[in-house]
Amino acid sequence: MNPITENRRHYEDLVEGETIDLGRIAVSKEMITGFAREFDPFPFHLDEAAAKASLLGGLASSGWQTAALTLRMLGDTFLTRIASMGGLGFSDLKWKKPVMVDDTITGTATIAALRRSRHHPERGIVTVDLDVRNQRGEPVMTMRLANLVELRDPSLPLVEGENP
Repeated sequence: MNPITENRRHYEDLVEGETIDLGRIAVSKEMITGFAREFDPFPFHLDEAAAKASLLGGLASSGWQTAALTLRMLGDTFLTRIASMGGLGFSDLKWKKPVMVDDTITGTATIAALRRSRHHPERGIVTVDLDVRNQRGEPVMTMRLANLVELRDPSLPLVEGENP
């Protein structure tokens, strides 16, 4: 047993369909412009006049900032509480509505699938669907991600029908 993760939830503890509340983060002007200066320096993330004249209609968070804030919430509420071995990637990322100054984002993570690895019996893969919304309940981002999770007991047999 890994002493770092022994008190965390393992693959065997996770349930398909389980939903995790991600909490909430208020997004300030300073957060938006600070992130934009460093990582996404487009005028609609940096300059209020340019942002008002843009398709976004005002100073808006970078989509990548929304994704990073979501990962922070997911880490705080789920990933640091399971025996995570790291991420495998993401798919189906959609930015549905811009996150504006003073918006508060919240959301849920739903365990969409669980499968064991035939080649690495000590590992399982959890697939999580993320649904992120603003304070009005409007969807701002969706994404699916996959994460490796330790098994507490790798000697357990694969369940019939599990994928390799």
